Amino acid sequence: MTDPRNSPFMYAIGAIVALFVTVQSLVFMTRAYREGKRLGLSAATMRKAIVGSASFSVVPSVAILLAVLTLSGALGLPLPWIRLSVVGAITYELPAAETAAQAFGASIKSAITDPVVFSAIAWAMSIGCVFAMFLVIFFSKGIQSGIHKAQIKDATWSGLLISAMFMGLISAFLGSALGGGLVSILTLLSSAAVMAVFGLLIKKAKLASLENFAMPVSMIAGMAVAAIYSALAGGRTI
Repeated sequence: MTDPRNSPFMYAIGAIVALFVTVQSLVFMTRAYREGKRLGLSAATMRKAIVGSASFSVVPSVAILLAVLTLSGALGLPLPWIRLSVVGAITYELPAAETAAQAFGASIKSAITDPVVFSAIAWAMSIGCVFAMFLVIFFSKGIQSGIHKAQIKDATWSGLLISAMFMGLISAFLGSALGGGLVSILTLLSSAAVMAVFGLLIKKAKLASLENFAMPVSMIAGMAVAAIYSALAGGRTI
């Protein structure tokens, strides 16, 4: 049986997607630069904006790279590369892939070499997020208007509502982490502690520039301590 994960066909699709996104970015950047000149912005100001944006884009992209590497063990490199380099996010791609795999009695904790299972996972990861795009196209204006009105009417209540929605989303992912044994729980707590330290530095020390570093550093720290905890546990989750 042919392993579909790292086939030339998948790499070809990934290359096409990456080329399209790169060309699109260059087109937008060129047009933005021309518009800046038309508005009278100096070349030095625009170069400073470009360099600053590039610098603060590299660090958050580390989190995306880590997500690609996380999924590549089960799904190969091309599919996670395609998904996460465009519209995907680890908070969606991972549950979608695992849910589709479980429907076939498999799991992405091990390599997915069955073409049928791999195809189902690819469809689940790709089709599932399409609906969010349509929601943005047709309903984002109404949602933003509703949130704006709620903020004007009662800023405290609207803030609590948004926080509750966010915490509900986070809680949906806590179940799998807490159910993965002591190693998973310790990893979660350690990563959360690193994020809390960043939060204190950002808020108390007024180091707003650290906001772009918080997520990738917390993810890297979580992976590092997970390896340490697993080694101490003899490779078991406990």
